Parts: sequence; C-alpha cells; structure tokens
Amino acid sequence: MTAAQVLIPAQFSAATHAGPERAGQILYLAGDTMGTGWSVQFVARSAEQLGAIRCGIEAVLADLVDQLSHWQPHSALCRYNRAPAGSRHPLPPDFARVLDAALAIAEASDGALDPTIGPLVDLWGFGPPGPRHGVPSAEAIAATQARVGWRRLHRDAGGLLQAGGVQLDFSAIAKGHAVDRVAIWLERAGIVHHLVEIGGELRGQGVKPDGMPWWVEIEAPPGVDAALPTRIALDGLSIATSGDAIRRFEHGGRHYAHSLDPRTGAPLLDAPATVTVIHPLCREADGWATALTVLGPDVGLALADRLGLAARWQLAEAVVTRSRAWQAMVDDSAGDHGHTNG
Repeated sequence: MTAAQVLIPAQFSAATHAGPERAGQILYLAGDTMGTGWSVQFVARSAEQLGAIRCGIEAVLADLVDQLSHWQPHSALCRYNRAPAGSRHPLPPDFARVLDAALAIAEASDGALDPTIGPLVDLWGFGPPGPRHGVPSAEAIAATQARVGWRRLHRDAGGLLQAGGVQLDFSAIAKGHAVDRVAIWLERAGIVHHLVEIGGELRGQGVKPDGMPWWVEIEAPPGVDAALPTRIALDGLSIATSGDAIRRFEHGGRHYAHSLDPRTGAPLLDAPATVTVIHPLCREADGWATALTVLGPDVGLALADRLGLAARWQLAEAVVTRSRAWQAMVDDSAGDHGHTNG
C-alpha cells in the first residue's frame, strides 16, 4: 500500500461529535449543475426522506444558477452583463455574497482574481461563445482588457452600476459558493454529518457512523507523477483545487491554459499543475485557489503565509510547495495515509 501524507485539522476530534448516528447509514445523492456534477453523502437513520432531500438540494442549486450563471441567458448575472451603461441593478442575496467575496479576494491579491474577467474568458475561447481558432492578436487583447477591472464596479444602495461593457464571470468562485449553500441547507434540515461535492470542490462536516471523518484524497493531476498522495480529514473545512490539465487548447505547438491573468489579459505562461486551498468556506477556497494559481508559488506563497491560508502548489512531478498553515496540518505521526471523496 502506498504511503500518503495525512492532514488532520487542529479542531478535529471524533469525541466532540456526540454520537453520530451510530444506527444510521451513509446515503448518497448526485446530479448535474453548473456544467458539472454534484454529489452529497450524508448520515441518516433511513432513506425515507431521500426524495425530499434531493428536491431541497436541487432547489438550492437551481436558485444559484438563476442568479450566478454566465451560461444561462436569463440569469441575473447575464442580465447585468448585457445591460446598458448607467443602469443600476439590485442584487439577489447570493449574487451579492459572491460579488463581495470575489472583490475582497481581488483586493487582497492585487487583482489576481477579477470577477470582471468575462470578456477575456470569451476572447480566449473558454466562455459561452465557444472555443476559438487561433490566438487573439495583441490589439484584440488590449481592447478587451480595457473592459476588465474590478475597480470599475460601483455598488451603492441603488444596486450595482453597469459602467458599460462590464461582463462578470463568477466561474472561479460560484461552485465553491454552491457547495457552501448546499451544506448550509443540509444543516438546517438536521443533516449534521455530510460531505458535499460540486465539480471537485468539497466541504465536509461531522463524521461517519463509525466515528471516522470524511477523508478526501488529493489526487495528482493527469500527467504528473506525485510522489506522495495526500489525505485530509474534512470536518468543518472545505477544499478546492485549480488546475489546467483539462481546459486548454493547442495552437502552433503551444498549449494555452484556461487560467488567465487578468492583469496581462493572457493565459499563464508557467501555470502550476494544480493549486489546492483548504478553508472553512468552500467559496473562499475556490476563489483563493484561482488567485494563488495566477500569483504563482513565490508571490502566492508569501501572500498565503501572510494571510494564514492553507495552500499547496503542485508544480511538476514531485515538486510541491506548501504554505505554513498547510504544513501545520500535517500529522507526521499518523504515517503517510494518502481529490476523491469517501
């Protein structure tokens, strides 16, 4: 059996969970949302309420798509994107929360994550208009980048101002927020012990019937032979990973990844294979994984250490860089156990 590195959060203790449903069982639900899949594992005494729980989860996700999707023409986000300059738009609750979180990360990262990046995403062929043939010209990049900039966003009591040509894209943070919202719905429904996953972003709470935590294994990206698998106990924590192994295109013998630097208007030249972030909120983990990907392992590591973020950069083969907060979670005494869920 291959050894693996184990991450155990300081706050985790099976003894603090006064008896997970010892007579319960782990139930599983799954479906599609936001162009990807979702899954939920949870502890319950019976499967009688399975249908009602599915309906509740799907209602939460449908509401989020109606607010945040840049692929659904009638979503609140798309209506804002095509609105005329000078118009103001009252924001639905989740739209406002995601925007506030994205802007906070934008400010802290000096724009490495930028919620107004939509025009650049479309220009490079990663948005709703579809893939492009070839690479955009320097002139096209410069003209498009002039429409990008989180500081162009102005919000007051009347709502969010459309400055003209502003095109929001919450792809870097929306899935994580959806994970949080589903987890909150489960808790309010009395389902204390659960693991929620959307598009590979996860949040766990509580423990399994046997008292064991929800273990999540961080897999190496395709084509990277990581020497040491890593496994983390998710209890009151989320984990999100940003990577370019799948979404990319090739032109002129060169790969162009979907991770764009809003500050240059172009894909990253030396993007890490993956960046993984652990945080209590999946929304924060998701957004920071993107921002730290753009910043890279040098500038990004310094910022993660300053902010106390648990982050890991998988660069190539077994080359890994970890923040101090990540390293503090490593349980060397547990032996090395080993992003899958279970």
